[in-house]
Amino acid sequence: MLKQKFFEKASAQKTEMKSLLKLHGSRVVGEVTLSQTFGGMRGVKSLVWDASNLDAKEGIRFRGYNIPQLREVLPKVEGCKEPLPEGLFWLMLVGEVPTKEEVQWLSDEWKKRSNIPEHTFKALDALSPETHPMTQFSMAILSMQTESVFAKRYAEGMRKHEYWDAAYEDTMNLVAKLPRVAAYIYRRTYHNGDHIAPRTDLDWAGNYAHMLGIDSTDFKSLMRLYLTIHADHEGGNASAHTVHLVGSTLSDSYYSLAGGLCSLAGPLHGLANQEVIKWIFELEEKLGTSKPSKEQISQYVRDTLDAGKVIPGYGHAVLRQPDPRFTAQREFAKEYIKDDDYVNIVWNLFDVVPGILGALGKVKNPNPNVDAHSGALLVHYGLKEFSYYTVLFGVSRALGVLANGCWSRAMGFPLERPKSVTSDWVRDFIKSDS
Repeated sequence: MLKQKFFEKASAQKTEMKSLLKLHGSRVVGEVTLSQTFGGMRGVKSLVWDASNLDAKEGIRFRGYNIPQLREVLPKVEGCKEPLPEGLFWLMLVGEVPTKEEVQWLSDEWKKRSNIPEHTFKALDALSPETHPMTQFSMAILSMQTESVFAKRYAEGMRKHEYWDAAYEDTMNLVAKLPRVAAYIYRRTYHNGDHIAPRTDLDWAGNYAHMLGIDSTDFKSLMRLYLTIHADHEGGNASAHTVHLVGSTLSDSYYSLAGGLCSLAGPLHGLANQEVIKWIFELEEKLGTSKPSKEQISQYVRDTLDAGKVIPGYGHAVLRQPDPRFTAQREFAKEYIKDDDYVNIVWNLFDVVPGILGALGKVKNPNPNVDAHSGALLVHYGLKEFSYYTVLFGVSRALGVLANGCWSRAMGFPLERPKSVTSDWVRDFIKSDS
C-alpha cells in the first residue's frame, strides 16, 4: 500500500532529477563566504530535502502545508481536534494527504511491527537509572540494529536499486518500536521500572501517552500535536543533517537515527526544551511565586541578560517571526489549560521578552521558538521530569528524518564529502584575492 506508492513516486522523481542534472548540473546555486565557512556553514545550499522546508517568515511547511493547515487536513481520532502523526508521516513520504483509511492502515501496520527485542530491555536494565534518558534512547536504538533489514540484505549482496526497499522496511520497523522503547526508559528512570503494557486499540501517539502513564484524554491529544509539529524542520538542522550524513555511508536506519539523536541531545539543539522549563522553575523560585507580574518577569529577564546568559526558548537560526510551532501549542493551551500558572508565565514572557531582546539591537529574531511553550504543557499533565523532554522530541523527529532517509536511498544520493581547507589556505586565499 504505502510502500508501492512510495516506490512509484520515488522512481518518477529519480528519473526527473537525473534528466535535470544532465541538462543543468553545472549551474551555480549559491556562493560560500568565509564567514559561512567558519560559521557552521550557515545558509549554504547543499542538501535536497523534500519532506519539509523552512521559510524565515512563514515557518515550517511539510510538503507545502503549514502547521495550521496540517491541523485542518490530516486525519484525526474521533473526538480529537489534533492531527495523527501517522498522517504526517504518510504526507512526508509520498507527498499526499492520506485518507482516514490509509492512516488506519499505517497505524495498524506499526502495531504489527512494534515488538522490541528482549536484549534491548536487558541492555537498558544494565544501565544506571541515573543515565541521561537521551543516552539510554540512543543506546536502545543501537541495540536494535540486530533487526536491520538493510544490514542483512546488504551482507547478502543486495543491489543498489533495492536499497530503498530495505531502508523503507527498517524505517517502518524502527518508527513502530520507538514509543515502546521511549516509554520503557521513562518508567524505569522515574517510576521505579513500573512499566505499562501497550494497548492495541490506540493510535501511535495515544499509545505512547498511555505507556508513559498519563491516560488523560487531553494529554493524548497533546501528544498527537507534539509528535506532529516536532517531526521535521528541513534538512539543515543538526539532527536531520547528522541522520543524512551517517546514512550517506550506507549505515542503516538504526545507526543513522542513533547518530541524529546524539546530535539532538546537544544544548544548542534539542536539549534546549528542557532548559526552558528549568529556567522557568528557577524564575519561580527566585521570585517566590508561581504568579509573577509582568514587571517581575521583565526584571528577571534583564537580570538574566545582565548575568551574560541567554533567555532560553527565544531566537532561531532561520525564523524571523514567532515560531508557528509555538503558536500551535499556545492555541492548544488556550483551549484546554489557560488557567495554568506555568502556561501564564509562558504567555507573559511572550509579551515582554521580544521587546527587551529587540531593544538590544543585537538579536535577529527576538521571538519564541518551539521550545518556549512545550515544557509548560507537559508539566501541567504531570510530566515534570524535564531531562526526559528531548526523548519526546526524538521520537517525533524520527518521523521526518527517516522518511527522508528512504528518499535518499531511492534517489541514490552519494556519500556526503564536503571539502575542508586549512587556516593557511584561508590566509593565502585572502592574500591572492587582494
